[in-house]
Amino acid sequence: MEWLIIIAISMFVIAPVMWLKPSPRQRRQQTLRTQIAKQGVIIKLEKPPLHHFKGTMPAYRWHYPQPAPGPDFLLVRDSNASEALAPYYAGWRWRIAPLRPLPGNAEIPLKALLERLPQDALVIQSTPYALTLWWWESQTAERFTTYLPEFKQLIDTLQGHVDRPNGQPLKGTEQTVPTSKSDHEAGPS
Repeated sequence: MEWLIIIAISMFVIAPVMWLKPSPRQRRQQTLRTQIAKQGVIIKLEKPPLHHFKGTMPAYRWHYPQPAPGPDFLLVRDSNASEALAPYYAGWRWRIAPLRPLPGNAEIPLKALLERLPQDALVIQSTPYALTLWWWESQTAERFTTYLPEFKQLIDTLQGHVDRPNGQPLKGTEQTVPTSKSDHEAGPS
């Protein structure tokens, strides 16, 4: 009887330690994040730009150089997008389309990525500061590193292609601003 009590007490002591031990999936994700972070990718758990989404999701972020910001756009996989959104390519839709057409040499790596990314990659977002991939990390580090050349090429071609350079309005949307009192009294021409 004493041995049963000792075994039961030992189980109560060991059980919490076993709960703290990472699962195989957590170990794979940690290896993935460590290896990809070494490549200069910033990885954070954040709320993705999806409607009615609760919680956080891994965001893999490549920063544009400060003097060369990128365009604003947001692509969502069909599985998480409304039918009202404009289709783009290979099961992806524009939630926010770029204000200016993307450069031709950016279309090639972007479309290659959209075709190759795993099904759990749900959002690709570009802001003037960074390009971000929102996905559930279903692949190994070795597999994900095969996407890095396309991301690098995409960053290189999109940098400096900001929608509004230096805070300037887009061409064709400029408004005349009165410069003197007489111009102001005369009104817009």
